[in-house]
Amino acid sequence: MKPTLVLVGRPNVGKSTLFNRLTRSRDAIVADIPGLTRDRHYGHGRVGDKPYLVVDTGGFEPVVKDGILHAMAKQTLQAVDEADRVLFIVDGRQGLMAHDKIIAEQLRKTGRKILLVVNKTEGMATATITAEFHELGLGEPCAVSAMHGDNINDLVALALDDSPEPQGEEGEEKKPKIAIVGRPNVGKSTLINTLLGEERVIAFDQPGTTRDSIYIDFERNNKQYTLIDTAGLRRRGKVQETVEKFSVIKTLQTVEDANVVVLVLDATSEISDQDAHIAGFILETGRALVVVVNKWDGLDEYQRDTIKRELTRKLGFLSFAKLHYISALLGSGLKKLLPSIDMAYTAAMADLSTPQLTRTLIAAVEKHPPPRGGMSRPKLRYAHQGGSNPPLIIVHGSLLNHVPKTYRRYLENTFREVFQLEGTPLRVDFRTGHNPYANKVAAPLTADEAKRAHRRRRMGRKKYG
Repeated sequence: MKPTLVLVGRPNVGKSTLFNRLTRSRDAIVADIPGLTRDRHYGHGRVGDKPYLVVDTGGFEPVVKDGILHAMAKQTLQAVDEADRVLFIVDGRQGLMAHDKIIAEQLRKTGRKILLVVNKTEGMATATITAEFHELGLGEPCAVSAMHGDNINDLVALALDDSPEPQGEEGEEKKPKIAIVGRPNVGKSTLINTLLGEERVIAFDQPGTTRDSIYIDFERNNKQYTLIDTAGLRRRGKVQETVEKFSVIKTLQTVEDANVVVLVLDATSEISDQDAHIAGFILETGRALVVVVNKWDGLDEYQRDTIKRELTRKLGFLSFAKLHYISALLGSGLKKLLPSIDMAYTAAMADLSTPQLTRTLIAAVEKHPPPRGGMSRPKLRYAHQGGSNPPLIIVHGSLLNHVPKTYRRYLENTFREVFQLEGTPLRVDFRTGHNPYANKVAAPLTADEAKRAHRRRRMGRKKYG
């Protein structure tokens, strides 16, 4: 087991910056705004031959008893329960605050090993800046600068000084990455909590609760998955706060990083143009897709029929994706969701045989030849696979630049039906063979060749009049 280091502290002391430094990544959103991180955020790091797990947490407000700050505090305490070592982060430039004393007392009650980290100490005398923090009674403070990387190696060495030696990591099975995507407040976090059977991410009845992309590993029926909770995507004109712009960028990056995307729609509101835009982006990235209509339990028969007509009218281009009507809050309709995700993932990563692709192509052309392009008809000779997630099929032949889009869609539908590629987009790319004589100019005839050519033409005129 990897040792787990949990970062705890009041808002805006640099926990997310330190998380990025320890994981050598930019996974956590960082900005000079208090309360940016809300959920637990896990990352992997390594120093020498020692791997470790880092957990970023939201600003710790243990005295708040309700609202989203209380939910954030619960998330932090859950992370502390999992910790091998708690890194208590304080701000060296602001000095010791009353809030720091409250957090120190709360952490002391947990019985976990605590390492006091004084951040933002670049350019300052270590002994002077750490002196007042001895008052917390948590041992010798470690002065670092997460932004500049000062003393980070010393910090990791202290944090891992009593961790067991690594036993040799086994090769990890490749886990499908499943991104939960949709507009704000459609129930993405609630869906994740219901699938996990615990309050792993904050689910709050207000838009914009989730700000970062949270990766969560879990197991179901002996299968490993990685769920990714994402921030809601609003129309560009309504995205004004800098934090929300960061969140949107992270969500779009997460869609590109995922293998399967679950698009969550709200049944209590109409299928909006923004839903169609999100679906279009998923399709453009080529990710496998499952569509979920949430809050289905609160609708009568007429409302359900209306939503179904809206789905056909506005999202008809997603006909390849499985559709589920669920209630994430009550857990109804979720039984078939993971099998649909498995099916979409299998289709997206399918290994397609070149002979079978070619036979399917030839059969499709015989059934419905491509239309002529000018004087000649395009010739489609053979096909092979060029990639996966999404599956890419490359067709070789001649004059393929004249093949219309409608015929490309015909081939895509044929390949999808024959190979049962349900739940994933499919792309067909045409490659026209190179004509070696296309740009060559004929050499001039010699005198003897010219005489023979003239004689043949004369004899032909005599023969045919």
